[in-house]
Parts: sequence; structure tokens; C-alpha cells
Amino acid sequence: MDFYDSAFLVLISACGILTWQRYRMKGDSAEDKKNADVATPLAKAEASRFTKLFLTVYCLVMASDWLQGPYIYSLYHDQFGLDEKTVALLFTTGFLSGGISGYFVGSFADKYGRKSACLVFCLTYMLSCFSTLSPVTPVLFLGRVFGGLSTSLMYSAFESWMVTEYHKRKIHQAGTSLSTMFGIMTTLNSVMAILSGVFSEWLVQVTDDRRMPFMASAALLCVSAYVITLYWTENYGDSATQQKTTTPTQTPSSQPSSRSSSPTPVSRAPAANPSILNLVLTNSRIFTLGLASCFFEGSMYLFVFFWTPALKSTQSPAAPSLPLGMIFASFMASVMLGSLLFTHLSPLLATKLPPSRLLTIIFSTASITLLIPLLTKSEPLTFLAFCVFEGMVGMYFPSIGYLKGKVVEDGVRARVYGVLRIPLNIFVVVSLALVKEGEAYRRGVFLACGGLLVAVSGIFHRFVKE
Repeated sequence: MDFYDSAFLVLISACGILTWQRYRMKGDSAEDKKNADVATPLAKAEASRFTKLFLTVYCLVMASDWLQGPYIYSLYHDQFGLDEKTVALLFTTGFLSGGISGYFVGSFADKYGRKSACLVFCLTYMLSCFSTLSPVTPVLFLGRVFGGLSTSLMYSAFESWMVTEYHKRKIHQAGTSLSTMFGIMTTLNSVMAILSGVFSEWLVQVTDDRRMPFMASAALLCVSAYVITLYWTENYGDSATQQKTTTPTQTPSSQPSSRSSSPTPVSRAPAANPSILNLVLTNSRIFTLGLASCFFEGSMYLFVFFWTPALKSTQSPAAPSLPLGMIFASFMASVMLGSLLFTHLSPLLATKLPPSRLLTIIFSTASITLLIPLLTKSEPLTFLAFCVFEGMVGMYFPSIGYLKGKVVEDGVRARVYGVLRIPLNIFVVVSLALVKEGEAYRRGVFLACGGLLVAVSGIFHRFVKE
């Protein structure tokens, strides 16, 4: 057993122990127990059928996405022989496509149906996967456009379909709350990410072709489309429903569905205006939250691009190829471990270490992990530093989500969140657009990100208090 296999086993064992402790101590909520006690057998059967039907597709879709993660950089750079700047432009294209399409996919799904949007996702993501069969650069760029569009659909249409069906079928009456569903989805997503990393590693070892994980992804998407077509019912957003029921002289309501839970910005959301910009710029806590989100999440997106070449640079010329799938699985296990640690330490965090103080520790630790590759050429140390960084990612999202929920008022939440995404998008796009071939630029990126996180840690400690 080599170093990476051993590290993966340690991480996954730690995740297993914390997961077992979490569910052993948590149990069902009082609301779930109350509803379960009075639920009829028919309601329980409907809830079980709905849960299995949705989660089967959800797992297939998440796996199809995670399968592509470990080898996308290596496919472009090592197998197709593209230079690092072209690879960076491919990543930038996908990022821009996802960001731009995020403003209309929600309204598209509401108007034409969430089931239809999910089927469009399966088609466009399959086209993105099949684009990797050709090393022709324009085809690869087109594939990244489809990939970005598909990502926006994935994080809006499926969740929206589930929430609407949950309420329409009255699943809560069977003792399954919506929060329970989201908890199950989060856990399954982490499991799919880890398993996908291991499976992609096996595929590449067996076939010696980095395109095979993408073909496996396309196969899962095909199965997902088949299940959706046969077994899912269609549902629409409020705007589509009202358009069907109003006369031509009536004006449909522009209010979005109160049950909509699309995580991506859509065109129905109110546009940013000077008052919102003024709020973000003048409220020191909101401004600092935006600054922290920009630099931490920006560093995270840049890490996705740079981790493969960074680890390759620590190898000797005679060293075997990196097990990228196993490394990716270890990173995903680290994210899961960080999230589980946050949950496990919640009682302590509520009294002695509130999320605002925890985030200063997260930023400081993350900055150190990004600076370690500049100080050592040790492959194991660099890998372990990257695992710690991913662990900080797992702790960051629940912490920052909690703080945003307390600091930003409900009436302006969607608009403020939209404004806070703007500097993040600019930061990532500019950083990737300036990528140059060679180790010097990569080291500069790690140095800049590490330095920015140190600065953010100090600013955060000064201005954000609960």
C-alpha cells in the first residue's frame, strides 16, 4: 500500500467514525417523530417511493459530475498536450458559461418545467463529455461552454424539482422533513465525490486513457435521463402556472415561488441597484464578508486548477504518474471531514468559539497551507497541506453561511448575495486569464492567495463580531 492509499484510508476512517457518532447522537427531530407517529401507511409508502426515486437520480447526477474532476487538467495538459495558458482559458470558459447561464436557467426551468430542464442538463453534460473525444481545441472550448451551462442547471433544476414535489406530495406528513432531505443529499454528495475519485483512478489505470472517466460520466447521465423520462412528473414555477391560468389581458405575477430553492442567481431576482451597492460598501461587516468570500472562494477555485501541476512539480523525473483519482478522493474526504468536525464541535462553537472567530482561524490555516508548497519540495508534505486546505473548505461553508444569515437582512438577501459574487467572479476570471506556463507563475499565485488570506484573517477579526 503506497502513501496515497494509506492517507485515503486514514481520512475515510475518520469520516466514518464522525458520521457514526453524528447519527448516533442526533436521531430524528421532534417534528419528524410526531409526523411519523400519525402517518398513514399510504403516506409512508409515497414518501419512501419519492425519496428513492429522487435520490437514485441525484446520486447518478452527482457522480457524473465528480467523475470528471480528477483528470480534467491532466487530460488537457498531459494527454492532449495543450499548454497551461490554453488549459486556463478552457477553465475560464466553463466558469464564465456557468456564471452567465446562472442568470436565466432558473426562469427557464420554471417556465418550461423542472423535469425538462433536468433532461436538458443530461443532454448538454453528455455533449460536454463527448467533446473530450476530440483533441481539437475549438471542440474542447465548446465542450466547456456546455459544461458551464450544465453546472448551472444541475444546481438549480434538480433541487427545485425535489422541493416542489416534496410539498405537492405532502412528504412531510410521513415524518421526513425538508431539512432531513437536504441532510441526506449533502451526505450522499460527499460519498459520491469520494467514490467517483476512486473509480476514476481505477478506470484510468485499466484503460490508460484519461477520457474514460468522462465516458463513464456520460453513461451515468444516460441512465439518469432514462429514469427521469419514465418516472418523474413535470412541475413548473409559479410564473409558468399563472401564465397558463390567466387571460391574455391579465398580467402574471412576477413574484417567484416561495418554495423555490435555486442556489444560483436567476433572472427573476431583483437586480442590484445603487442602494444595495451602498449598503455593501458602507456596512463594514457585509463588506468584510464579501472580501472574505472573494479571496477564500477565489483561492479555492484557483486551487482546483493548480493542485495537479503543483503536485507534479514535487516529483522526481523517474517517479510514476500521480494517482490523481485517489488524490482527488482524499481531498473530498478532507472536505467531508472538515464539515463533520464543524458539526461535531457545534456545542463548543456556540459558547467559546463563535463562527466569526473560527473563520479567522480557518483563513490563517488556509493561508499557511497555500504557502507550504513555496517552502518545500516534499511531495507528502505538499499533499498533506492540500488536504488541510480542503478540510478548511469543509469548515468554511457552514461558518460563512451562518454569519451571512445573521448579518444580511432577509429583505435584501438575494440582491446582496448577488453583489458579493461579482468580485469573486472577476478575481477568478482575471487570475486564470493571466496564467503563464511554468512554475514561477504558479508559485506567485500561491503566494498571492496565501498573503490575501492572512490579510483577510486580520480584517475579519477586526470588523466581524457577533
